[in-house]
Amino acid sequence: MRIASFLLLLLVAACGGDTPAVKLNVGQVAPAFDARNVDGTPARGSAWAGKPLVIRFWADWCKFCEGEMQAIEKVHQRLKPRGLEVIAINAGQDAKTVAAFMQKIGVSYPALLDENSAIAKSYGVIGLPTTYFVDARGVVRVKLIGETDEAGFERAALELLK
Repeated sequence: MRIASFLLLLLVAACGGDTPAVKLNVGQVAPAFDARNVDGTPARGSAWAGKPLVIRFWADWCKFCEGEMQAIEKVHQRLKPRGLEVIAINAGQDAKTVAAFMQKIGVSYPALLDENSAIAKSYGVIGLPTTYFVDARGVVRVKLIGETDEAGFERAALELLK
C-alpha cells in the first residue's frame, strides 16, 4: 500500500505521458539509441559509452523542466571536470521548438530530438521530467521521476561518480 501511494505520487508529480511498453529500472543496462542533435547532426548513445551520463527526458510544456534543467546545468558545470556528461532528450517536439527552449534557458549540455518519443518509450519514461543516471558501464544507477531540486541532482550525480 505504501509503495503504491508513493508511485501514485510520483505519477501525479510528473507532467504527463502515455504508458510505455517497457520499464527500465535501477540496475538494468540503459538501451542504446540513435537520435539527432537540434542542428540535425546524428547523435548515438554510444558516443557517451564509458562515461558517467545523466540522461534527461523533457518537453517545453513541462512546468518543472525549465528550472530543473537550469539546476542540472549548475551541477554539470561543477562535476564536468570529474567526467560527468549530461544530455537532454526532448520527447515529442520538433527541432525549432527545442532549439528555442534551449537558447531561452541557456544550458550548455546537448539537446537531442526524439520527435516520435521512441527513445523515451525504450527507456520506459512514464512522465516528464524523468532523469536517468547511467554509470560508465551503461547501467542505470539512479532514476528520478518528476520534480527534484539541485541538491537532489547533485547527490545522484556524486553517487554516479563513485
